[in-house]
Amino acid sequence: MLLCDLLKNVETVDFKGTIDNSFDIESICHNSKAASENSLFVAIKGYVTDGHKYISDARKRGAVVAVVEEFSDVDIAQIKVENSRIALADISKNFYGDSSKKLNVTGITATNGKTTTSFMVDKIYRDAGYKTGIIGTVFTKYDEVMIPSILTTPESIELQETFKNMRDKGVERVTMEVSSSAQELHRVRNIDFDIVSFNNFSREHIDQHGSFEKYYEYKSRLVKYAKKDSIAILNMDFQHIAKLADETQARVLKYSLENDNYDFSIKELDLSTGFGKYKFNILRDMELSGKEIKAQSFNIELNVAGYSSVMNSVAAIIIALANGIEPDIIVKSLSTFEGVERRFEMIYDAQFKIIDDHYANVKNIDVTLETLSKMEYENLNMLYAIRGSRGVNLNRECAEATAKWLKELKPKHFYATLSRDAVDEKDMVKDEELATFEKVMEDRGIECKIFETLEEAVNTIIDGAEKDDAVLLAGCQGMDKGAKFVYEHMKNKNMLQDGGKLYSKVSERTC
Repeated sequence: MLLCDLLKNVETVDFKGTIDNSFDIESICHNSKAASENSLFVAIKGYVTDGHKYISDARKRGAVVAVVEEFSDVDIAQIKVENSRIALADISKNFYGDSSKKLNVTGITATNGKTTTSFMVDKIYRDAGYKTGIIGTVFTKYDEVMIPSILTTPESIELQETFKNMRDKGVERVTMEVSSSAQELHRVRNIDFDIVSFNNFSREHIDQHGSFEKYYEYKSRLVKYAKKDSIAILNMDFQHIAKLADETQARVLKYSLENDNYDFSIKELDLSTGFGKYKFNILRDMELSGKEIKAQSFNIELNVAGYSSVMNSVAAIIIALANGIEPDIIVKSLSTFEGVERRFEMIYDAQFKIIDDHYANVKNIDVTLETLSKMEYENLNMLYAIRGSRGVNLNRECAEATAKWLKELKPKHFYATLSRDAVDEKDMVKDEELATFEKVMEDRGIECKIFETLEEAVNTIIDGAEKDDAVLLAGCQGMDKGAKFVYEHMKNKNMLQDGGKLYSKVSERTC
């Protein structure tokens, strides 16, 4: 592509060296290792390193132009911009043909549940007969392509390339998770969303963004900047989300899990088995995707456990309805949805239940333990992986939220683990984080045995479980390998006989 076409609508500040608009640019990159002959390199200032340090390396590999925020002494044509991340997003859009405009794209944001909601929506689309693509925390997947994810929302250049490839493969519906970081760092700039959804909001990622206010500012951009002919789906049970209804030019669809004051609601929720059943209500006649939808109710029976799955499914239903999917398809699709790993995942249900949960923050904790409070079982056995390298404040909040529920749930066993055998350095529990957890438990009068390793902790909690008990494996990175140790321990003790089974192919993914 000619440089002049590549720079269309890109705001430039200054130039250095010979800038020839007739340069034929064959590729663009922001990692110098990806530079090749006749490429354009965008130097980005990141959290870990500064791309300006690698301009020389990009030049040696064949780059002929560098986009920079500060001029370098390297002998290469340079284009100075105010913000190189914005420039990367604009250049990428031009290079890959603005392909998201030619696709139906749904963007989902939330503090909790983005992954599960996006998987639910993707399944509904597929069951409705559409060829789909999904982008998120687990992977980017479309056609025969499956790329494991490094970021929840990829960098703008990867996104634009992915959308082009999806279009080339005939993809019709795309579902993607949109993180607060992606919005802060302009990764989703120029993405043409047809539907955006803001499902829930609570304190998380504050250290990353600097303050709760900044976190909210970035999180809400997906709705605030939504285009006029798009649809914004808002959970009105959250004050910060509800006020966005007056701050977007998109058509707003409102829902609540607590009352019937808006467009959609639920009734008759039953979580006694752990698997949610409820009645979904369309509260008024409306037109969605060119179809007249009458006010009505239909029954939902989920095949995945937890109140969080109920919340996620409600958002998924509304997204599907907004995209013209018939209710009978939605009902059937959700009844066969098998869930996402570690999202209140029932991994065993025979002599007793074992639930594996990504126990991330206060809101997540409240939802998880409230669900357990509504389930039927003899005794609760709980193992918590303390969050490593996430700071004292987050660990104090998580410990306090847990302690509050433990007073009500009264577990037979409550253990914690540092998971020294299951995490790398960046997720190791620091001394001050452990001390914070221990102080909260001591102040609340809660006894908790702490294990150095995850394997010993898992083996102990499983050995202590009795018939009809519930076992909760709770934690983020420190509990990621919990199901692996469960499988190995139960197999070695012949506990997987006599009807016992592990759900969601746990045995296959951990062998």
